[in-house]
Amino acid sequence: MGARLTDPVAPVVAVVPVVAAWQRAHTRRTMEEGGRTDYGRWEAAMGEHPDSALVRRGYEAFNKGDMETLATMMMADCTFHTPGSSQISGHYKGRDNVLDLFRRLFELSGGSMRADLEGVYVDGRGHAVAAHKWYAERGDRGIEMKGALFFTIVGGKLSDIDECVQDIDETDAFWGTAE
Repeated sequence: MGARLTDPVAPVVAVVPVVAAWQRAHTRRTMEEGGRTDYGRWEAAMGEHPDSALVRRGYEAFNKGDMETLATMMMADCTFHTPGSSQISGHYKGRDNVLDLFRRLFELSGGSMRADLEGVYVDGRGHAVAAHKWYAERGDRGIEMKGALFFTIVGGKLSDIDECVQDIDETDAFWGTAE
């Protein structure tokens, strides 16, 4: 028996076969062309989730050193948690303190700090995880490491950001203790 129009799941039931058919056709076509699947085309066609778009804009602004744009994306009481025991580790409460941390990262790295976004994953309930690879140089030393940020988003603004890194000890050694 088919879904009734008054059935709240009817729209979902109607869309699932369309998505599955598109994915099968796209996968087959892509594999025949010797490539890999790219479901990003589906996301572009359907529109990016607002939380994903917010996180992407945040990475773009960070990599440009655009603190003004970042400030507009954060709640006034935004918090940022950085792991480890280096001079940048800790809990930063308030938009101004978070932005001061970002400025400090650029200062310590001579402006070389950047994070290349690899993917953003949302749950539709105000959480997003962003995987990235970050790079920085300090004196005669450089670092390249995978990491992720876990975001809590409230009302379209960043409320809480937790950083995870691939190797805390290496990160601590790179940033060092307070000078």
